[in-house]
Amino acid sequence: MSNPTLIDVEFLRELRPLGELDAQCLQELLPLFVHHFELSQATPDTGDWSRQLVYLVKGELKVQYSDGSTTVLVGGSEDTRQPLGKWGQTLVSAKAINDIELLCLDEEKLEFMLIHAQLATQKLQQNQLKNVPSECVTGIADASVSYESPQAAGVMALQALAGGTFNALPLDDLRQLLRHFQRIQVRRGDTLVRQDEEGDYYYLIEAGRCLVTRLITGTLMTLAELKAGDAFGEEALLTDLTRNATVTMKTDGILLRLAKKDFVELLRSRLLQKISYAEAWQRAASGAIWLDVRFAAEHQYDGIHGSRNISLNTVRELCASLDLQQEYIVYCQNGRRSAAAAFLLAQRGFRASLLEGGLYGDKGSSKEAAIL
Repeated sequence: MSNPTLIDVEFLRELRPLGELDAQCLQELLPLFVHHFELSQATPDTGDWSRQLVYLVKGELKVQYSDGSTTVLVGGSEDTRQPLGKWGQTLVSAKAINDIELLCLDEEKLEFMLIHAQLATQKLQQNQLKNVPSECVTGIADASVSYESPQAAGVMALQALAGGTFNALPLDDLRQLLRHFQRIQVRRGDTLVRQDEEGDYYYLIEAGRCLVTRLITGTLMTLAELKAGDAFGEEALLTDLTRNATVTMKTDGILLRLAKKDFVELLRSRLLQKISYAEAWQRAASGAIWLDVRFAAEHQYDGIHGSRNISLNTVRELCASLDLQQEYIVYCQNGRRSAAAAFLLAQRGFRASLLEGGLYGDKGSSKEAAIL
């Protein structure tokens, strides 16, 4: 068996749908790939491939599809630039004609990275506050008061909420939300969020600085430094995934935190409107537009007829091309990426509903979905 093929960013750019990602995302994906080698005449277990992106890098592989047809795939050819058994006929068996090399990536890890890239450590832009009516801070505190006082903390918090993650909520909802925040003092070195643990709070930094780090294949990488006015932690509460990074205080500081229960009740339920397939098709018949937030390669194979395609990794950049007056029904494979996308769109004032369970969440959906 030959040595493993050298996998780098340029190599990944040639693979579908990975070529749609930017260089930074591809660099972070590199250590997540696993090489598998099979000897001639071996029969790989294709059952595990349904949850992975599997690419034939070297060798020849005879595959059989669910309709009984067979073909021989050659590593490095155009046909093997896309993952085996995806976006077409389902593989039922495979046999190595000679020694083969496979490159595998867990699909959940890819989704995890995409969601993190779009939701993690969103900056709260102060220039957004110009659209916040002055009455939103009336009765709470004077904005000129030092942040050392609890009253001024209320001003900062309400302004940050209105100008950032929660800017789609009415002012009355913002005031109610603020009452549920807990103000805590933290010390340098305190760990607020730990990678791979369940999410329990959403955080807003009132004072101090934090470091965001992630452990990747044994190497601790610093991703960002957060300061007063920044927020973090919503991605795990929004998607119910585990924490994707560790956040540690770089200095002493003061934080405002919102418990997951309150986050779900007061924010997620308001910004993420989930609808069933039946209701989605009713709304589509009345003019709502389907919005597929998967990769273009996925959309090409089984996107809903007439839907638009803006992949999750481009939502921030391309949402300006959408109509604020139009209703959108956001979907993906299983509802994870679409939940993140619908949240981002709702933050920006779009009428975005989430297809509950995703494209394959309803057993009867295949009658409605058409391959483009």
